[in-house]
Amino acid sequence: MATLVEPPLVTRAPKPLPKKKLVRRQDRDYSQQLRHLFQGVFLALNLYLGVLFYFWVRQFEGGTHMITSRPPGVEGWLPIAGMMNFKYWVLTGNVPQVHPAAMFLLITFVTMAFLLRKAFCSWLCPIGTLSEMLAALGPKIFRRNFVITKWMDIPLRGLKYLLLGFFVWAVTSMSAHALGAFMQSPYGLIADVKMLNFFRHLDRTGLIVIGILVLGSVLVKDFWCRYLCPYGALLGFASLLSPLRIRRTPSACIDCGKCNRACPANLPVDKLITIKSAECTGCLECVAVCPAQGALGMHTIEVVRRKPVPAWAMAAAVAIVFCGIVGYAKASHKWKTFVPDHVYRVLVPAADEVSHPMPGDEALK
Repeated sequence: MATLVEPPLVTRAPKPLPKKKLVRRQDRDYSQQLRHLFQGVFLALNLYLGVLFYFWVRQFEGGTHMITSRPPGVEGWLPIAGMMNFKYWVLTGNVPQVHPAAMFLLITFVTMAFLLRKAFCSWLCPIGTLSEMLAALGPKIFRRNFVITKWMDIPLRGLKYLLLGFFVWAVTSMSAHALGAFMQSPYGLIADVKMLNFFRHLDRTGLIVIGILVLGSVLVKDFWCRYLCPYGALLGFASLLSPLRIRRTPSACIDCGKCNRACPANLPVDKLITIKSAECTGCLECVAVCPAQGALGMHTIEVVRRKPVPAWAMAAAVAIVFCGIVGYAKASHKWKTFVPDHVYRVLVPAADEVSHPMPGDEALK
């Protein structure tokens, strides 16, 4: 009797999706040229302020006869002082006399994040600019930038939020009187000088830490910004309320993945419709590399009639926010720290011996 033999089952591969036709962009993208221009100008401004501040400190140390005034802009490097002064201003209604520029710059950058994503980080921040420069060395030295695996990336990103939480806890636990006393203490008066001296007199530990951060920034894009910067964490929270979003149009997208590879925050731009992440800095790098017409862009949210936002509008808004708030502080004579020179003559030469006041110190009672 014949035996029936069943034919082998044949598994057919799914048909590949039809490749979308590329409709090339007609407009030329200038976003990165504009952004790099802003970065260069702001980096040069910070270097200029740093040189002025160095000579200002040296004249009190007897190292130079050059007479110069203290540049208030260096207080942008004192974000904790900015947070303390902001709380003091909210509680008392009075703009503090010491390091007021730190407060106004903090307000400027938070406002910028609220309106324009974390634009400060990608358009102005000198550390962000140096981080990008270091990351550009990665492909030249190691032929690539490395991507940290997801199971490590997520907890590492949490470090900056832990640091932010510590600073917020420290500031919110202080009363208005304690905040005022801290800023008027010898340490508070010359916090900027101590910051300068830290870099002037780097010890072995400091050099090792900076070396690790530099190497990390070469190997991994935005290493400091993504994992350790508490300022960026604060701006990230503010950016969640921003009316701007990177938005992808699937019907125009050709799924080339260039946007995903360009994103310095390693966000899956090619998989999402709208980028809502607090990690998005509004750098527009993903938009710059997108080859398809109308596939990707910065847009306002639906609540305010979703419309594309061109790069020049982003640049103009960054400049208006910065110049507007800083200009107001200067015009209203609330920008400069008012400390007599004879106080600086005593404190500046002894800056390394001035210690941080503790909660139980007499200065804070």
